[in-house]
Amino acid sequence: MTKKNEQTSKKAGTTASKILKDKRSSKNAKTAARSALTQRPDGKKKKK
Repeated sequence: MTKKNEQTSKKAGTTASKILKDKRSSKNAKTAARSALTQRPDGKKKKK
């Protein structure tokens, strides 16, 4: 299985987050938003 290096943009991730928080969003919209967020890279980890 090949690993893809595709990532969702910051703007798309922000929009996806807003969709998930909105109770009026459809089930299909929330499914697409979750998919987009799973492709976002992890935040930068702080060094101690």
